[in-house]
Amino acid sequence: MAEPPGYRIFRWLARFLAGLFYRRVEVAGLERVPLSGPLVVAANHHQGLMDGILLTAALPRRLRPIAKAPLFRYPVIGQFARLAGAIPVHRRQDPGGSAGDNQAMLGAAQCALRQGDAILIFPEGVSQPEPALMPLRTGAARLVLGADRARGGPAATILLPVGLMFHEPGTFRVGSALVLIGEPVPTSDLEALPPGEGDTAVRQLTERLCGALQRLIVLARDRHTLELVHAAEAIWREEMPDSARESKDRAAWRQRAARAERYLAAAEPARMAALRRRLERYTKDLELAGLTDLDLSEGYRPAAVLRYALREGMALALGLPLALWGVLNHVVPYQATRLAVSAIKPEADVLATYKVVAGLVLFPLCWALEGWTAWRLGGGSLLAVFLVALLPTGFFALSWTERLHRVRREAHGLLTVLVDRDLRAHLLARRRAIMTEFRDLLRLVPEPALEKTAR
Repeated sequence: MAEPPGYRIFRWLARFLAGLFYRRVEVAGLERVPLSGPLVVAANHHQGLMDGILLTAALPRRLRPIAKAPLFRYPVIGQFARLAGAIPVHRRQDPGGSAGDNQAMLGAAQCALRQGDAILIFPEGVSQPEPALMPLRTGAARLVLGADRARGGPAATILLPVGLMFHEPGTFRVGSALVLIGEPVPTSDLEALPPGEGDTAVRQLTERLCGALQRLIVLARDRHTLELVHAAEAIWREEMPDSARESKDRAAWRQRAARAERYLAAAEPARMAALRRRLERYTKDLELAGLTDLDLSEGYRPAAVLRYALREGMALALGLPLALWGVLNHVVPYQATRLAVSAIKPEADVLATYKVVAGLVLFPLCWALEGWTAWRLGGGSLLAVFLVALLPTGFFALSWTERLHRVRREAHGLLTVLVDRDLRAHLLARRRAIMTEFRDLLRLVPEPALEKTAR
């Protein structure tokens, strides 16, 4: 089925925003997405509207999201929802919400499925920033089972779980995202149950979906624990050079590490608390030194340092004029967006959403003002130069600034190592001691505790 022009615009914008905001977006399991036929994509919900934008950008199917009705009343967000073909749902806490409205939503979504569309739903019903899964609502299960029963044939609607995992998700050009697509949740046996056992089927399918989503995300006690899991992964990867590097394998490592931490926090609380403190101090000292675990592993060979300094120095020097032009063009809207979001003080789970939406409003307004100023100062020719150079210089300035930050950090790390000749060896010894403690503690964790999904 051909995508409507409005959705193609929305998909292009979603890919642009996801690629612009996040430093890295990885997708694993894309081959599990059917390219046609009725499909319900069910994902965990951590980052407000950015979750839907990310999935629209990552998946090859047109996704019609189930979106809360109040969003349609906002000028910018509401227009995006309409371009995406979103289906409104009235929640109990929303003004004017009722059961009749939800029946209308289910009817519209089931009609879309009968036409072979793909529906996107977040079964938790709410967005929250913690590395946990909220209790699932039954809407996804009712939608899948109801669509196939209304069709009157065998099970045809695929229920596809998708796990979203983030690292520093609210920080522009620092955060990263991993989209992990799981195996379809089996439904045929439940659809074969008699109509009188419909509630039982819905409950069982919701439980299956919950288990599937829990296997696709990292469940940790809190966000700080999740950050420590990421730090532990970086150590493990450098100390074990042959460890898996694929996205899905790294996600599996984080999941097992979080389960091990949860088990050991109860079984060996003193040793686990001591390990957390050692890991916290190590990562803080590494950050203060301007180093990464990769820097510790590779060291600083004089010839390599000289080649790096010449290459990066030349690139920064040659690109400086164009980068300054780009910065001048975009510093006003960037600062206006930053100040606006700082004044609003959004919660962590919608911080990225507010930054993106504020930028979509303030950047064009500021560009219009700058264009008017260019026209007043230099007429049509200066305005034409400003418009032609606006986006290219902006992207170049972004790339140049990121390179500058990286070079500054790496130069700081090199200077720190040169001043303190024993620092690298000292940090490496601490890292290896932490790795030894990792291994010793992991031997105490029974394999079922690493494989099971905690409720």
